[in-house]
Amino acid sequence: MPYYCVNSNAQSNGDHEVHDTSCRFVPRPSNQVSLGYHQTCSGAVAEAKRLGYRQSNGCATCSPACHTT
Repeated sequence: MPYYCVNSNAQSNGDHEVHDTSCRFVPRPSNQVSLGYHQTCSGAVAEAKRLGYRQSNGCATCSPACHTT
């Protein structure tokens, strides 16, 4: 089961990307907020939103099913 984090730094459009921690685009440790283990990226995105990162979506590389444009 993948372990996820959300980038505490928003992208230019305001999105906070959710990453599987094995992703090559995972944010620096100082910018990671742990989301824990989830079966799917949708659970991780829901957890990010619950933590206050309301404008969150999945990384296009490691969580494409949860990526929005």
